[in-house]
Amino acid sequence: MPQLFKPVEWDDALEHDCRALARFALREDLGDEGDRTTQAIVSAGRQGTAWVIAREPGVLAGQHVVDVVLREASADAAWSPVVADGDSFEAGVKIGRLEGDACDLLTCERVVLNFLGRLCGIATRTCRFVTAVQEKSTVFDTRKTTPGWRRLEKYAVRCGGGMNHRTGLYDAVLIKDNHLAFASEEGLSPAEAVSQARAAAPSLVIEVEVDTLEQFESVLPASPDVVLLDNMTNEQLSEAVTLRDRLAPKVILEASGGVRLETIAAIAATGVEHISVGSLTHGAISLDLGLDWEVQT
Repeated sequence: MPQLFKPVEWDDALEHDCRALARFALREDLGDEGDRTTQAIVSAGRQGTAWVIAREPGVLAGQHVVDVVLREASADAAWSPVVADGDSFEAGVKIGRLEGDACDLLTCERVVLNFLGRLCGIATRTCRFVTAVQEKSTVFDTRKTTPGWRRLEKYAVRCGGGMNHRTGLYDAVLIKDNHLAFASEEGLSPAEAVSQARAAAPSLVIEVEVDTLEQFESVLPASPDVVLLDNMTNEQLSEAVTLRDRLAPKVILEASGGVRLETIAAIAATGVEHISVGSLTHGAISLDLGLDWEVQT
């Protein structure tokens, strides 16, 4: 199956977003006075080593983020990952080592763990959904992301084995229910809205959302690239697959709407190619990671 949407990789655009978030995170943690606890306890110039440790099993995402945080903090410290992004690990595993100025390591500890924990939580949750479909469908994310974190969170989805849907409003056309409501006021049918979008953006993926089988059948003659089947029952999804196979076999079908880990396997069994899951990002819980100091003897 062709890759319709550009995947989010660790590139300059993603690093730019990460730097901005790291600067903000450090500023809100340090304020104008800096790390008062470390200033009071740790002697200047002391060196140290610490390990990022997994307190629970999961999937790694965000190893590059640690270097970004250290650079934005002007920390005299180095990060040496042990586990690669996309790799699974068990509780107790050492994710990576931090070495350098002890004050800098302690000051950056929480920001580093917050980033890693959030991204690993998304990757781990995504991996569970991907495992549940048993390769019968492809699991996609959505735009239900934390403002400012979208590329990072979509990168974490990729680390967990999922695929990225459109990154924003600019890189694909998705005609949703409110677009169709407006088009109806203009006298356009859903199929006509698809054709108008194709004419306006011929180089982009054209996807249209429908919520009834009648609406679904009516858009097929316009040959959208993808039809999003919103909040349909599994029986309706199976019927939509049969209709598609008979009337427009090149159209890709995407199921969406309240998909849960407990329900995704049955949805995949209907024959739809894509399943989009908003909770990969908005429902993820940060993974429990810790920083353990290596005591010098």
